[in-house]
Formats: sequence, structure tokens, C-alpha cells
Amino acid sequence: MTTSDGTQGRLALMGPLSKEQVDAFWRDGYVMMADAVSANDLVDLRAAVAGWVEESRGHSGPWGETMDHRPRFDVQPGHSVDLPALRRVASPQEVCQAHLRVMRDSPLVDAAAQVIGPNIVVNNVKTNCKQPGTATEIRFHQDFAYEAHTNDDMLAVLLFVDDVTPENGPLEVVPGTHRGAIFDHWQDGIFTGTIAEGDLAGLGDSVDCYGPAGTACLMHTRLVHGSGPNLTEVSRTLSIFSYRSEDSRILHPNHLPSANEGELVRGVATGRIRCVEYEMPIAEVPETASFFDQQARGVPT
Repeated sequence: MTTSDGTQGRLALMGPLSKEQVDAFWRDGYVMMADAVSANDLVDLRAAVAGWVEESRGHSGPWGETMDHRPRFDVQPGHSVDLPALRRVASPQEVCQAHLRVMRDSPLVDAAAQVIGPNIVVNNVKTNCKQPGTATEIRFHQDFAYEAHTNDDMLAVLLFVDDVTPENGPLEVVPGTHRGAIFDHWQDGIFTGTIAEGDLAGLGDSVDCYGPAGTACLMHTRLVHGSGPNLTEVSRTLSIFSYRSEDSRILHPNHLPSANEGELVRGVATGRIRCVEYEMPIAEVPETASFFDQQARGVPT
């Protein structure tokens, strides 16, 4: 529902998050959640990722195909049979029943409905991996800068498929930045998918988000975040389930289209569109397997 000030009313939904956690999400732009999936689902997710890593040994570069004909499986430069460097699986729920099951019905879906619901639909799903001995990192950015919608009641649930530690490239967030500017992710006419160093300077310190496998971080679409490389000998994998309020509609071609985009997973379809006022540059749809190549264009040489 919409309140008199034009914002979506927050209903006190029952679910796995406490009121304090829901309040923390809106104050800080993120909140941590334990036991976001069942033990069986976690086992199945880990098995799926292990299978993809093993499969990657048989490919010299990105492979597979998504519905828009880009590679589904993306690898870090330097990938080889001896040092597999799988870094992104686009729309894994299209080829993995465990991801599809978690996307539709798990505690993390109920938690997402608590903070941006009650009516929510799937935005996109992806799996990001940092293999041991690889330099995979994500420079600071805001998800919303890649995906303009009519309103920003949107979040990503980053599920820790592996144990995440301070040393293996944890998610880093800058609390409160979801309430600030939508930063320009273009530099010198090139869409780098990153925030310029000058804009980052005054935002405050980042916070590392880590914990055991099965933990999740619920993160607002406008929160500034990134992550460093994996400095350990164990993998660090996140399966990321993104949702949006049912009355939010995308305003440009989806950068990560899938058969499940817009699927209602909680609540009801209202048949309405809600708009909020903002402006930002239009993002560039990646031509390759993922946004990692876009971010690489912003790395100083």
C-alpha cells in the first residue's frame, strides 16, 4: 500500500526477522540473517557450485548460454584446467533446481517480504564465486545504478554458500549510503560500473560482512558496496537472490534477463505501478558474460 507521503506502507509481517532487524535494514541499508536456507538446501547449492567449478576445467573461457545469448558461466582471466576461476553464473535457477527452490520458498524469501513486501517479485538471480588463488574482486558500486526501476523498494539477499571470513573476500558495505545519492557509474564517457574515488572519499568506512555458510546479508539496492580478492586457499561463493516490490517496474532492458524475472513469490499481484522521483544516467548493458568486464575498464593501468 502507499502512504500519504508517497512511500510504500510497511506492514508488520511475521517472518524470520525481528522488528529490530527490519528497523536496522532501513537505517543502515543492510542486515545480517542466520539460517537463511535449510541445511538440505545448503548442501544442494554447494554441490551445484562444486559441479560447475569442475565443469569449468573443460572450458578455456566463458561458456553456456542465457536467454539473451550471452555466456551463462563467466571465468576470471587466467582461468585454466589446473587453476579453475569460475566467477559468475547468470540465472543459475534456470539450470539448477536447488537455486530455483531457494528463490521461491526459503526463509530468505520470507525475510525479503518483511522488509520490502508484502508483495514481492523476482528481480534476478546470480552466483558469484571467488576461487582460491584468483584475483576476483568487485569495486564499489550501487546495484540500482545498473537497474533503473520506477521505485527503489528492491534488495539483494546475498546467501553465503561457503563460510565467509575477513580474509576470503567478504562483502563490504558502507552503512547508510542507501539514503544518499545515486552515484554516476560512468567515467570519461565509459560505463565502468564503479563509483569514482572522489565520490567514495566522503562516505565513511566500510563494514565487512562475514559468517558461516547459510548466513545471508539483505542489502538495499542503493547501498554502496564492493569486495576484495580471496586471499585464502578456500573458495568463497555467494548465491544472490534479488527481489523487488511488485509495483516496481524496470525502465530499460534487463541486464540479467531470465525466465523468472517478475515472478510473484510472496503476496498478490496488485496490477499497479508506483513511481518515485529520482534521476540518474542510464547504465550500459554488458556485451559479455557479466559486469566484471565492465568494471575492469575502470581499473587504473
